[in-house]
Amino acid sequence: MSAEVVLPAGDDLQTTIDWFADIAGFKMTMITPADEPRISVLSGHGLTIRLDSSASGPSGSIRIPDTDPRTVTAPNGTTVQFVTTQDRLELPKNAAEFVHSRFADADFGAGRAGMQYRDLIPNRQGGRFIASHIAIPEGGPVPDYVHHHHVRFQMIFCHTGWADLVYEDQGPPFRMQAGDCVLQPPHIRHRVLATSDRFEVVEIGCPAVHDTLRDHELELPTAVVDLDRDFGGQRFVWHRAEGAISNPRPDGSTFTNFGIDAATDGLATVGIVDQPSSLDSAFELLFWFVRSGNALLDGEPVTARDAITFAPGHSHALTEISPDFQVLQVQL
Repeated sequence: MSAEVVLPAGDDLQTTIDWFADIAGFKMTMITPADEPRISVLSGHGLTIRLDSSASGPSGSIRIPDTDPRTVTAPNGTTVQFVTTQDRLELPKNAAEFVHSRFADADFGAGRAGMQYRDLIPNRQGGRFIASHIAIPEGGPVPDYVHHHHVRFQMIFCHTGWADLVYEDQGPPFRMQAGDCVLQPPHIRHRVLATSDRFEVVEIGCPAVHDTLRDHELELPTAVVDLDRDFGGQRFVWHRAEGAISNPRPDGSTFTNFGIDAATDGLATVGIVDQPSSLDSAFELLFWFVRSGNALLDGEPVTARDAITFAPGHSHALTEISPDFQVLQVQL
């Protein structure tokens, strides 16, 4: 016997049974008693419902995947929402604006598993992007589980400390250290195993609100290793800071490319810029997280752990740049 959701049957049990069968695609599996039915069990869409003529209380609401989204009401009062499947990703219209999130004014909120969150783009660009500065003061094993995200883009950059991670089809667990970055393609299964003390990362995702789904069946690491596997048009990337090569740019700065542009077919370019002296804000997202040093941006001081989101079409002046000024740059 499977678990059942109990719903009131309404004024006429048979009418409600017929509706759930004809409109919602359920199949009746039990009815009792035979001479004067008062209870019926129906199954469908991975759900079992028990219609009970003696039940009282709310009529409930059911969501059913369907290609034709609509909302209807059953004779017993149950609301049935037919919704498009999770494979369809809704992206809010981009509402970019300039944001300077100063570390000196940082307000970290409590998150799950001892994590502390700082919101780096409070307006979320209209819901299109989320950027978080996440800190774990006291490390150790992380009570995480195998999960995946329904996203267009998601990356994690390690600012300080380390974390042990494992990803689907990417081999055994590995240690992401300060300066490393991972690109998490859509729906790649993964798990955080442990972190160091004073662990800090910057995480950027699109859209800002997205589903996180738990996988109860898959065990990580997987027996299969496929480093070039395609996940929703993207490949997994683990950029290692150790041994990374910086290349000069025309403005006199240097750029360390993390390889995310190639792995996302040009959707995103991510890397470290040393001594930036100019910027091009003509992007859907142009984001800086200051790793070290200081400068003046439009006359305002910019220091380590500050985050800046630039709005397209606006110019800015960067002056009094210290020799150690370095930023993580993300552009989509």
